[in-house]
Amino acid sequence: MPGGIVLFPNPRAINVVDDVIAQASRAYCSGVRQIWLGQQFDHDAIALAALVGAAVPGLGVGTAVVPINPRHPLIVASLAQTAQAASHGNFSLGLGLGAHEPERRGFGTSWPNTITRLREHLTVLRSIFDTGAVDFSGNEISAQPGWPVRVAGGTPVPVYVGAMGPKALQVTGELADGTLPYLAGPRTIAEFIEPAIAKSATCAGRSKPRIIAQVPTLVSDDIDAARNFAREQLSFYETIPSYQKVIAREGVASAADLAAVGSAESVRRQLQSYLDAGATDVVLSALAWTDVAVAEELWSVAASL
Repeated sequence: MPGGIVLFPNPRAINVVDDVIAQASRAYCSGVRQIWLGQQFDHDAIALAALVGAAVPGLGVGTAVVPINPRHPLIVASLAQTAQAASHGNFSLGLGLGAHEPERRGFGTSWPNTITRLREHLTVLRSIFDTGAVDFSGNEISAQPGWPVRVAGGTPVPVYVGAMGPKALQVTGELADGTLPYLAGPRTIAEFIEPAIAKSATCAGRSKPRIIAQVPTLVSDDIDAARNFAREQLSFYETIPSYQKVIAREGVASAADLAAVGSAESVRRQLQSYLDAGATDVVLSALAWTDVAVAEELWSVAASL
């Protein structure tokens, strides 16, 4: 299955759109066939994916991930379908459940009832993408009929969720096309994520979902320095409860132990272990993303998977 990469805008770029399109074009010429973009408080990931998809024909573009809060699914559906039309069928919508503390700090509030909101958000999206209409009233979200919701050329839209916990995986298996876990190692994928999401999808009568494993990665011959750098870059995730649980489930001491670091060949072997464990795809997320030359070393690795 294909390997993808996460693209990060160059912090020194004069124009973020021009920079990401240029990176995407070079990655495509290097053999990469799928890129993913993360949502930030500054740039919008879906809009940026649409622009990249239009500028680099044939390149798969996706979001990894856009938090469902505070976005209403009607808005997300219109953005996603526009991106799908712009990319001529090469867009994938990756959604995240969000995190209470960043939401509280950024928006002044947070949204409880995460799993209920996820289920209702996906229910609205599923109705729009599958039927071109929606009429839904839930406990957290409502979407009433009477407005156009279908964008010409904008469907189908594959939907993936950054689900790693049991309840999120159940909802994702029922209503989405797969999961986009980050920092979930091979053991967690084989023993927990793959069985849980596959069972949920089967019970819902849906096809087997994709498991698109996002792996923090750094190609380096100095293993100790690379591990130390990974420890610095990933320590933030050890403060978030959902990541604490997935790190513990893998049986490792820290998030840095889940990074694929080493020579290019060593990194390929580490990434292959995710595919052997049941992942359908792997996505390389560069740890040293501010160093363009170092980040681009990963492109040949991704292209070879």
